[in-house]
Amino acid sequence: MTTIRVMLVDDHPVVRKGLRALLEGEPDMEVVGEAGDGAQAVELAQTLHPDIMTMDISMPEMDGLEATRRVRLCCPDTQVLILTVHAQERYLFPVLKAGAAGYVLKSTVDTELVDAIRTVAQGGAFLYPSATRMVLEDYLSHLRQGDAGDAYEQLSEREREVLKFIALGYTASEIADKLVLSPKSVETYRMRIMQKLDLHSRAALVQYALARGLLTDGG
Repeated sequence: MTTIRVMLVDDHPVVRKGLRALLEGEPDMEVVGEAGDGAQAVELAQTLHPDIMTMDISMPEMDGLEATRRVRLCCPDTQVLILTVHAQERYLFPVLKAGAAGYVLKSTVDTELVDAIRTVAQGGAFLYPSATRMVLEDYLSHLRQGDAGDAYEQLSEREREVLKFIALGYTASEIADKLVLSPKSVETYRMRIMQKLDLHSRAALVQYALARGLLTDGG
């Protein structure tokens, strides 16, 4: 069993204590560190290299949005899962654009956090239901305006296949097996797709695929 190494970032010690207690009860998870603000989170990420970092948004010194940007730049293998009380659209889109792979409300931690961590660790994206709806509506609006239609036409057939598998949550190795490619080639395709579509995270790829209808049988 592969252990998922998790780092907790929140300015409230009691919150971190509760999260640690929740996750340490899972056989496939290990809490490897904690940070009380964004600046400390970025510093520790470069030392601990966690697989997943749970990140609060509102913190002193450096907020979760800026910390997410910096972590994704300095530690691209560390996936950030936003954990917050904020359910409004004005918080959702900035963190996704910053590179977060998921967004969990603190009110649903006991029922969703463990699944969210496993989903993100496997290369997927995790959004609570109303967030998925907001993202879908936003992308559909852009599609209706023609902002994203032409970009999709620039993708090759192989790039479209890779995009669909990524959106379905397959890892690079699994996609490589299905398409008879090397994992390195899959990563190259992924980077090209993100450049062509002007997307900056795996979560954004999933949202785009949902909006385009690529995850339906006809996609």
